[in-house]
Amino acid sequence: VQLQASGGGLVQPGGSLRLSCAASGFTLDYYAIGWFRQAPGKEREGVSCLSSSDGSTYYADSVKGRFTISRDNAKNTVYLQMNSLKPEDTAIYYCATDSLRLACSSSSYDFDSWGQGTLVTVSS
Repeated sequence: VQLQASGGGLVQPGGSLRLSCAASGFTLDYYAIGWFRQAPGKEREGVSCLSSSDGSTYYADSVKGRFTISRDNAKNTVYLQMNSLKPEDTAIYYCATDSLRLACSSSSYDFDSWGQGTLVTVSS
């Protein structure tokens, strides 16, 4: 199981980025996929999640209405579209999955396979 996160970068407040999480070694839509982020000095927090059981989604309150998670089964990739970015969105973003998890969770302890992280910096 391998996850490769990409798409981070420097963006001005109000801008947009799309993060990608490419999976190899397994079929991504079989399991829940979560996006997490960790800012300097802060704990890792759940940002969004896409379940495999019913396609339901989870968004943290801080990103609702701005972020959208989606999946392209043909490319075995999950995306996180981030719009109206704010300086407080600055963090390293990680995607994660777990071979025993079909439903979403906002807790990082419920996922055991992680990508390497991609840095998002929102600054003018």
